[in-house]
Amino acid sequence: MGVDLGPLIKSRRQIRVEELHGKSVAIDAYNALYQFLAVIRGEAGEPLTDSKGRVTSHLSGLYYRTLNLLEKGVKPVYVFDGKPPELKAQEIENRIRQRESARAKYEEALKRGDLESARTYAALSARLRDYMVEDAKRLLEALGVPWVQAPSEGEAEAAYMAAKGYVWASVSQDYDSLLFGSPVLVRNLTISGRRKLPRKDVYVEVVPELIRLDEVLGELGLTREQLVDLGILIGTDFNPDGIRGVGPVKAYNYIKKYGRLENIAELASELSSIDYNAIRTIFLSPSVAEPGPLEWRPPDEGAVVEFLCREHDFSEERVLNALRRLKASAPARTETLDRWFG
Repeated sequence: MGVDLGPLIKSRRQIRVEELHGKSVAIDAYNALYQFLAVIRGEAGEPLTDSKGRVTSHLSGLYYRTLNLLEKGVKPVYVFDGKPPELKAQEIENRIRQRESARAKYEEALKRGDLESARTYAALSARLRDYMVEDAKRLLEALGVPWVQAPSEGEAEAAYMAAKGYVWASVSQDYDSLLFGSPVLVRNLTISGRRKLPRKDVYVEVVPELIRLDEVLGELGLTREQLVDLGILIGTDFNPDGIRGVGPVKAYNYIKKYGRLENIAELASELSSIDYNAIRTIFLSPSVAEPGPLEWRPPDEGAVVEFLCREHDFSEERVLNALRRLKASAPARTETLDRWFG
């Protein structure tokens, strides 16, 4: 879910992927993989699968989107979640229930022949399984793209990497990256392109957008600590219900008036049931690790073909054509492919 800061953020700028040329970005891997699982589906909402029935939607999205970024001179590193904080248990349970409910509605829609609804519910029922995560890591290794295993929240690790200069920005759809302290957040990078609105015969162009933490804090007149308190009022992954009746604007007004949660006397009763100090710690002092040196290598064509085409039935022609486009784009960026990937 993430915290809903969207209505409060005005200092965002739409960008083209090409503007990230030469920059490294830490991508919240689970966030991206769920997007691929939700979007890359068949006419009736069914995921792509190989001949053994294993889901491959996430691999298709990861492969072609990553190569697209590399073609444009962006250097991605994917960050995978570790053990979630105990306070996230309720949110995880909520997500499981929502997916189960969506799955049941998907099957009902199929029986009715309502493919439009089926596709919508199928996307909501997407579930990332352990084998999919391991397959994603294996594909990244074949592509020569680094990945990092976070000790806890992947988004926290990505934000830490951006704050410490390991990468230029963190990439996620969620605004939590700002609460975790990422100085630069890029949204829509892994889902940019033409997208159909659910239940409408309308298509929109989704473009990447750039958000800077210092600009957000400046326009709101808040500190990062206060931004975290604001998020707690709205609801985070660690207190998903937030405070009843308090949305983004009302939460902002509370923090601007009172400064911090302890000073909001009229919400004292509601706040007493939230371990907000523990949530503050998760955002302000998260469990992170030094990622070590990040190295980008040229793709191993043989390993890519073996994994995607031999093991998972991808079209060899399409897979190789994508690799050839990447190789052909290298001279325009640098003198040699090896130098660019070094």
